[in-house]
Amino acid sequence: MSVFKAYDIRGKVPGEIDGKIAKKIGKAFVNFVGCKNVVIGRDMRSSSDELEESLIEGILEQGVDVVTIGLCTTPMMYYTVAKFDYDAGIMITASHNPKEYNGFKMVREAAIPLTWEKGISQIRDMVKKNKFPKNEVKGSMQQRSEILDDYVMNEMSGTDVKKLKKCKIVVDYGNGMGALVGKKFFSHLDVELTELFQDLDGNFPNHEANPLKEENLEDIKKAIKKNKADFGVAFDGDADRVFFIDEKGKTVTCDKLTALIAKAMLKKQPGAKILYDLRSSKIVPETIENNGGWPVISRVGHSYIKAKMREEDAIFAGELSGHFYVRDNFFFESPFYIILRMMEILAGENKSFSGLIQPLNKYHATGEINSIVKDKDKKMNEIEKVYSDAKKVFFLDGITIEYDDWWFNVRPSNTEPYLRLNLEANTKKLMEKKRDEVLKLINK
Repeated sequence: MSVFKAYDIRGKVPGEIDGKIAKKIGKAFVNFVGCKNVVIGRDMRSSSDELEESLIEGILEQGVDVVTIGLCTTPMMYYTVAKFDYDAGIMITASHNPKEYNGFKMVREAAIPLTWEKGISQIRDMVKKNKFPKNEVKGSMQQRSEILDDYVMNEMSGTDVKKLKKCKIVVDYGNGMGALVGKKFFSHLDVELTELFQDLDGNFPNHEANPLKEENLEDIKKAIKKNKADFGVAFDGDADRVFFIDEKGKTVTCDKLTALIAKAMLKKQPGAKILYDLRSSKIVPETIENNGGWPVISRVGHSYIKAKMREEDAIFAGELSGHFYVRDNFFFESPFYIILRMMEILAGENKSFSGLIQPLNKYHATGEINSIVKDKDKKMNEIEKVYSDAKKVFFLDGITIEYDDWWFNVRPSNTEPYLRLNLEANTKKLMEKKRDEVLKLINK
């Protein structure tokens, strides 16, 4: 039962996930949520059709109605649930994982995600027991085919496209679901577009649909330079994450994007709260504060960030992994909305993309470094003792240690024997010194 993760259900098909377990998951999900209807969407993976059929069968047997929206991005499923007031939703996808994987992302009303603590562990236990109530009356099925157009218009609402600067853009869909939306979305804009790998193909014949790995960005970087583009955009498999590459072919870290977009949004909504994940550069809270906003730090993970956004009524949140969340879009990921915000920023500033980012390159970060550790709790305690003289220590997600000129966070993986290190310092020399020092302690 290792397929039940912190934020979703995911594993190899058919070895870990197949039609039988999908049917049980469908039954368990509706019984846990207590819903009367469920929206079901799927990605382009070769196993998604079969899993969808079995999942729906389990749901209908429990007397619950199903609304299918077919091929879609994960944010499209969220949108359908939230916009049209459905009780719950399930997206069949393995996001950025390789072709042999598949899984389920699950939400309740208002597209509120299930977490391990509130839903996923309980569903796992129900699947194990495999005892579900019998219903004499089966649920009904309805298909909605108009969601794509509604979703695109929603992403564009509030944007005066006539004021946007004409851009040359390269977009890499990675053969994932972003292409479904992108073709319609970009047709509304005055852009010179170069599209890479726009055919939906769950075998990912060109590269993994995982822009977090730099090797998967080689094609888009070459195309940006060849076409002299203003910037590039890369999506993951289910298009809930978006990454930007500047006109020089350099990947822009998502915390810098968070800072840039926060600055622009605070011009329209001064004094608002904006969330950032605790792995982000210090430049993010500094930028938010310098532009009259209230920075709110959050633990990593979309379900935790969305819950914190609701609690704080934050207008925007950015995560280092490429998730960007918008309050006015039901608090969920809004990648195409973010593309529009970047185009607005470029139109309002007489600068290149790299020129916009350059002032934010104030600090020096390691990026996330994973180390295999057998006893993660013991090592975390050891780290706390060694750095007990720190200016600040807190335990929001793992342990964060702060000094005046450097800081780091070490957090345990939920599913693997890893400790994940993120470290930043005021100078490159200090960053490298402290990186080696902390890694030596972790791997001792």
